[in-house]
Amino acid sequence: MAGTQAVLLFLSVMFVASGSALRFHKPCLLKSNNSRPLELVKSPLPWEYLKLSDLPTSLDWRDVNGVNYASPTRNQNNPFDCGSCWAMGTTSALADRVNIMRKGKWPSTFLSAQHVIACTKGSCNGGNPAEVYQYANKHGIPDETCNNYQALDQKCTPVNRCGTCLPTQIFPSIKYKCHAEEKHTVWHVSEYGEVSGAENMKAEIYQRGPISCGIEVTDTFEKYTGGIYSEVKPSPMVNHEVSIAGWGVENGEEYWIGRNSWGTDWGEQGWFRITMKKDLNLGIETECTWGVPKSP
Repeated sequence: MAGTQAVLLFLSVMFVASGSALRFHKPCLLKSNNSRPLELVKSPLPWEYLKLSDLPTSLDWRDVNGVNYASPTRNQNNPFDCGSCWAMGTTSALADRVNIMRKGKWPSTFLSAQHVIACTKGSCNGGNPAEVYQYANKHGIPDETCNNYQALDQKCTPVNRCGTCLPTQIFPSIKYKCHAEEKHTVWHVSEYGEVSGAENMKAEIYQRGPISCGIEVTDTFEKYTGGIYSEVKPSPMVNHEVSIAGWGVENGEEYWIGRNSWGTDWGEQGWFRITMKKDLNLGIETECTWGVPKSP
């Protein structure tokens, strides 16, 4: 395995050095074979009872009355190239919602995307965001410390669900023994579903917190460094997953506040702003998912 990882790392470095336009990204979304949406809805939906006049002109869950509810920004391609955006976008949005539910209490929640890669149907070659929430409802998702992100496909063994590795001797010449942690916290969702359209998305984010959304990544978007992004792309084809944590307005132009999973060197410290209701904005208002966390 170590030799294989070294080869993959070398190829990844050479790919970046070659100057390829798609240096950050590969398609990482897989559609479900199920023709019906993956949903479990038990209570009224926010857009069914909130009016547009109920919503603020701007909202940013990174700063609500001085409190930051956002979980850490991550890089799906470190230490290896891994198409895990479907796991990153969903676990980031869900972790933010857990932080909101906990009223911003320390420590900030940080859910394990690697656990999701190991124990759901997805992999480093893509997955279905809705299935992450379905899994969270049935099994729950543990903290990042249960299985730190490795950008690798894994089997869902007890250790990969939640484990710890300890040295077998005082100066381990590199031999470690790993064991499963039987007692650990997992976060479930009581409901999950889909949402689309700017006003419905606003209502969901305002009432219950960040959501995860699909977007078409283009060469130009990958080179984004800041500002309000806009690109005319007829019939956008969603191929990437991000989380949306709010919206704002600048010079009369509304925009979404999104978090990517390409590290803090990309965009605005790992975040981006993109136009709302304009130019089809790379499809970001067409395929969004949400989950409602509950206390463990």
